[in-house]
Amino acid sequence: MTRRLITVADDFGLTEGVNEAVEAAATRGILTSASLMVGAPAFADAVARARRCPKLHVGLHLVVIEGAAVLAPARIAALVDGEGHFPPDQLRLGLRYAFRPGARRQLAAEIRAQFEAFAATGLTLDHANAHKHMHLHPVVGRMMIEIGREFGLRAVRVPAEPKQAGETMGAGMLRRWCAVLRRQARRAGMITNDQVLGLAATGHMTQPVLRDLLGRLPSGLTEMYFHPATRRDAVLARLMPTYEHVGEFAALLTTPVPRGIELTAYGAL
Repeated sequence: MTRRLITVADDFGLTEGVNEAVEAAATRGILTSASLMVGAPAFADAVARARRCPKLHVGLHLVVIEGAAVLAPARIAALVDGEGHFPPDQLRLGLRYAFRPGARRQLAAEIRAQFEAFAATGLTLDHANAHKHMHLHPVVGRMMIEIGREFGLRAVRVPAEPKQAGETMGAGMLRRWCAVLRRQARRAGMITNDQVLGLAATGHMTQPVLRDLLGRLPSGLTEMYFHPATRRDAVLARLMPTYEHVGEFAALLTTPVPRGIELTAYGAL
């Protein structure tokens, strides 16, 4: 069976250092795709770079936790603070999305606004996923898929890593949530990856880790996602203090893909 690999940079648009890394890794490295945060500070810079890098496949990195919303705070007051930022508390947000009808209506409006903001860029929508994998929440996943279809969405990341010996109970629960998302996506006719690799190494996809994962890439369609940046700055240090952004950027530039692995993107399938 064919081994196909999609390489994706998340948080495109968060900082100019992230954007620089995405453009360079797509031009000179093995990066095929990026997931765009439409409410992020360096969004306009990311769009400009994507337009001059036509081989980069860009999707939506939906933000409904720990990040900036697109709609005004007054319109989604049940979801964000006075500055328009979603809180980082995943459990509290998850319960709000599940059990508060008013919050769900505001959530749907914000998801639609993020797809509209992406569409306004003129970029082709390659895929969608969510910051902190929040689309694993059944309500968020359903809304992302249903609303996304109106904007041409055809592919969704399912963050399911192959089962490991001795894995934790949390990893098993994550796999069950992934099964729910996969069913939602497939019922909607979406493309999904068979597995992700690197979930356990999030933020630390450096060259040794990447080489190891490439050496044991399974059959089927695999996605690896990265958080590259050309430099650390105050934003990255605050939000992801332990991530090796520069090391991940170097890995994307310098690690060759072995023979027998087809490097691709969702939009190329």
